[in-house]
Amino acid sequence: MPLDEMGRMMSKKIGSERVSRRGLLHSAASFGAVALATPALAQTAIESLIAAPRRGAWDDQFDAKGSSRTVAAVATNNPVLGSHAPVNIQQAIMNYQTIVANGGWPEVNPAQTLRLGVVDPLVPQVRQRLMISGDLPQSAGMSAAFDSYVDGAVKRFQARHGLPADGVMGEFTVKAMNVSAATRLHQLETNLVRLQSMSGDLGRRYVMVNIPAAYIEAVENDRVALRNTAVVGKIDRPTHVINSKIYEVILNPYWTAPRSIVEKDIVPLMRKDPTYLTRNNIRLFDGNGNEVAPETVDWNAPKAPNLMFRQDPGKINAMASTKINFHNPHNEYMHDTPQQGLFNKLMRFESSGCIRAQNVRDLTTWLLRETPGWERQNMERVIASRVNTPIKLAEEVPIYIVYISAWSAADGIVQFRDDIYQMDGATELALQTTTGVEQSAGPISEEDFLPQ
Repeated sequence: MPLDEMGRMMSKKIGSERVSRRGLLHSAASFGAVALATPALAQTAIESLIAAPRRGAWDDQFDAKGSSRTVAAVATNNPVLGSHAPVNIQQAIMNYQTIVANGGWPEVNPAQTLRLGVVDPLVPQVRQRLMISGDLPQSAGMSAAFDSYVDGAVKRFQARHGLPADGVMGEFTVKAMNVSAATRLHQLETNLVRLQSMSGDLGRRYVMVNIPAAYIEAVENDRVALRNTAVVGKIDRPTHVINSKIYEVILNPYWTAPRSIVEKDIVPLMRKDPTYLTRNNIRLFDGNGNEVAPETVDWNAPKAPNLMFRQDPGKINAMASTKINFHNPHNEYMHDTPQQGLFNKLMRFESSGCIRAQNVRDLTTWLLRETPGWERQNMERVIASRVNTPIKLAEEVPIYIVYISAWSAADGIVQFRDDIYQMDGATELALQTTTGVEQSAGPISEEDFLPQ
């Protein structure tokens, strides 16, 4: 590749993980759909590295397209749960036991941000780290150049750890790399128990929500038919682990404000801005179902009015177009949201327990496929009408909300996610991402208003 062309290509690479991890935009359609080959054994890693042919920084084997292929090649439609899951993670445990027994992998603490094109004396250490975990083939050899082989391996590592696959060795990629092999082994062993509890017959069709990965799988005949990015509960308002069944989809749902929110939030807002209810399409109803005009209410009274505050269906409704109900004692459900920007966040732990689903209409189309009369075209027509429409599923679909922070798929894929709820017993697995979440400006969200 000519140097001037290479320079232009490198100059286009932008972004860094030095910004807040919560503010990063994810660069893949779904971070959950990533994979890694069975890890190479540490026992022979050093010897193989020494014996491997040394490559120049930009030799004739440089191939920029190879980096993107490494990420594309790891996509999988193998579900996280199922009868195969314990066996797969047990194999991963055996591999990691061998890595730990042979000394694990080295820490990498670069003095500068490493990325494609950089030459740095720490790059051989990065290569060794990635070879031991199986992200980089040993045939890539040793060099101080951060070439396309390292770029592809870093992207692969990032993808299977739920990080933006940009190939940049920023703050959070380095932190994930420096979680010790022994800690990762313990994480796998912890999740083996969780996967064993979910290894029975899950049903022909089911939905899985994986909390640490913040995504949803729609599974049919033991294959992932659909994967949706999700927003789940904050650490102090967690989404509950539960096995249940989806029984209803509501198009154009109403949202009713809980009493605590009426008292603590809405009444003070009305005192400041008497147009608040009107602007948010919230109407008042008395106990007989009669509508009450906001201007007839004394908003400065010592007690909040004993009225129902109900938000009409529409684009600014807290649940937007869709609500998906499943049986549970926590008043939790899945739904659409007017705040679509939340799905672009890397750390999607923003709710008070409910689950927001990106591309929710794809999911509801799949759920309603066996319910007569609810093809996608009809569903879209009803949504456009803004008419509240509850739909009972012809057959209830199982839903499993799980906490799986490490797993291995059918083809030997190993994935890790941050321990967002600090349930895995190792502080470093949280990677300092479980602290408070910034409040988002925008329309009312029912996630902020669930009774505590």
